[in-house]
Amino acid sequence: GLIIPEIDHDFFAKIIHGVIDSAAKKGYAVIVLQSDDVYENEKEQLNLLLDKNVDGILISLSDNTTNVEHVKEVLQRDVPLVLYDKIYKLLDCSKVIINDKKAAQDATNHLIKTGCKKIAYVTGNLDPQTTIDRFLGYKLAIDSSDLTYDKSLIYTTENLSFDDGYQIAEQILRDHEDIDGIFAFTDIIATGVLMKLKDLNIKIPEHVSVIGFSNWFLTNVTTPKLSTVNQPGFEMGTKAFQLIFDEIQARKGTEPYEHQIVELPTQLIIRESTKRL
Repeated sequence: GLIIPEIDHDFFAKIIHGVIDSAAKKGYAVIVLQSDDVYENEKEQLNLLLDKNVDGILISLSDNTTNVEHVKEVLQRDVPLVLYDKIYKLLDCSKVIINDKKAAQDATNHLIKTGCKKIAYVTGNLDPQTTIDRFLGYKLAIDSSDLTYDKSLIYTTENLSFDDGYQIAEQILRDHEDIDGIFAFTDIIATGVLMKLKDLNIKIPEHVSVIGFSNWFLTNVTTPKLSTVNQPGFEMGTKAFQLIFDEIQARKGTEPYEHQIVELPTQLIIRESTKRL
């Protein structure tokens, strides 16, 4: 069983591909369910998978999941479960993650190193661990530089959508006429920001640099092409399946299975929307 927040998200589409591709090689079929980032959906889908007697469950938690009793119940029933991407650190199970804090710090540092002096950060609500860690990475980069952290430069969006990015870009410019850098939590937000800046005839990156996060396919076709952080979705899917497969196999023997935390590397992809060093 594979529960994802959004099927139309390029990163999660790559995860699905990675899981299904790996599962097929081992003779497993995959039931894919979409939670729509809704806690109640997530609970119902876990129960559905338990009713189907699946061999194991892979799940990325929804953005508003703060109570994880439903996940603990799965673990208490001795069903193998692996968390990927959006996790809850205190759950005793295997996990596949990236270092969101370091990745966000790298993205912000790139803007700083290329000369940006006033950098806005567009984020989602601060419940999920990934959102918290990316905010901390942004703040750490600012605090470690000669810039001063300014909470008025933090903009929060609920939907993480293109439209939100488009609208927030206008708000940022209204609040801070001297803004010269914008770091967006996801590429789709960054694309909305990019479009608004273009509509206002603001030169990118000469006047404002923009960087996103995830490396969606669209980042290579925007004008200008969008700098971003590569988030390895396919590799995360393959690794998540490998962990669940290893646990399923281990449970057939007598040796206890040691849960693992696998951290996959990210990298900056520098394109035309940010200034060069």
